[in-house]
Amino acid sequence: MIKAALEKVINEDMAEIWARLNSEERRLVVENMEVHTFKKNQLIYAEGDEPEFLWVLLKGKVKKTKEGVGGRVQILRLIRPVQYFGYRAFFAQESYVSSASAFEPSMLGSVPLTLVRDMISSNNSLAWFFIQELSKNLGGSDTRIVNLTQKHIRGRLAEALIVLLDNYGYEDDGATLKIYMAREDLANLSNMTTSNAIRTLSTFVTERLVVVDGRRIKIINEAQLRKISKYG
Repeated sequence: MIKAALEKVINEDMAEIWARLNSEERRLVVENMEVHTFKKNQLIYAEGDEPEFLWVLLKGKVKKTKEGVGGRVQILRLIRPVQYFGYRAFFAQESYVSSASAFEPSMLGSVPLTLVRDMISSNNSLAWFFIQELSKNLGGSDTRIVNLTQKHIRGRLAEALIVLLDNYGYEDDGATLKIYMAREDLANLSNMTTSNAIRTLSTFVTERLVVVDGRRIKIINEAQLRKISKYG
């Protein structure tokens, strides 16, 4: 990608960080940033890898996962444009404890974390940006741990659907979720078996909360789903 086009992408898609940089820092980001395309399910980084890059999702969808007992996969977080990820392990001086992969064909930008570290050391505004991002993510993780361990199956699946809605929104019809998930992925997001996810989703269909057409899920009663999600 030529420099002018790359600078336009950074200025528009990474505006929150771009506004915090001085002219020299902006020049360094433009010179060191690379844009990558990933196919559906392609791995971005794996658990155990050494962190090298700050990743930003420009287009598409990304999921962060962790393999648990017996090889069972848990979806920890869904990334939407424009969100940053892949930097916590570097700041903690450890290897990645989770993996990241493209949920659908996606475009991502990467900036060397050594450059980010150097800029943070002399840019308080940028440092505060990452402190705030880490703090929000930690708070979200705390809430999610409680929800996944204490809510009943119905509450967990309803929460998963609301998470998808809040992250990606509706299609133009104002009802169909703008993400098409396999039942296994829906189960991994909800901390349940695939069979339980299928059974609970069928119950939601019977109760006219949703309509299902393959991987397409149309929300019929959002208010009731949010109520089920909230009270578990």
